[in-house]
Amino acid sequence: MADTARSLNRRIAARVKKLRTARGLSLDALSGKSGVSRSMISLIERGESSPTAVVLEKLSAALGVTLASLFDASPAAPAAGLSRRSATGEKATGAVARRRDQLQWQDPASGYRRRNVSPPDSPQPMQIVEVEFPAGGRIAFETGARDVRVHQQVWVLEGAIDITLGSERHRLRQGDCLAMALDRPTMFHNPTRKPARYAVVMVSGVSSRR
Repeated sequence: MADTARSLNRRIAARVKKLRTARGLSLDALSGKSGVSRSMISLIERGESSPTAVVLEKLSAALGVTLASLFDASPAAPAAGLSRRSATGEKATGAVARRRDQLQWQDPASGYRRRNVSPPDSPQPMQIVEVEFPAGGRIAFETGARDVRVHQQVWVLEGAIDITLGSERHRLRQGDCLAMALDRPTMFHNPTRKPARYAVVMVSGVSSRR
């Protein structure tokens, strides 16, 4: 588990630095835009910190990407139509993400686990993430309006979850689905004594600022 966490930290480090550099942002500029301290960003980019989901959400909003995108690998994608080998050694294409190869990450603060379901090399605009949320768990994302609008739907597969969007609270039970935009502070809370599991489907839209 420790090796996996270090590997994920290195992947996040490379991704954050690559996105920041591509946008021409200095550490100070990204700090001012995200509200994350310069020293914390520096630690993250060196792979010396295990950032929480709240910190990563702030960085992803400032960088104009989804939180799931921060776990993407940085190497160039293979040429179109060519097959490659998955982590298990079998042939795979960008259209398939095998269950055993899907990246999983656990938030060190809340304990919730997320799994990137979507094929990482697919050119399609949507992303699917599966989340396992612990009993009694709570996490609050402070990010408001973004430069790039992100729409998402949360579909509860097991258990129940409360989602608060600004001042609106929604209690979702198994089978319920909530359509929402990431444009205001959002809180997830599992008020029950059993873990909850839900799928998140998200799509990044056009710029929300004129």
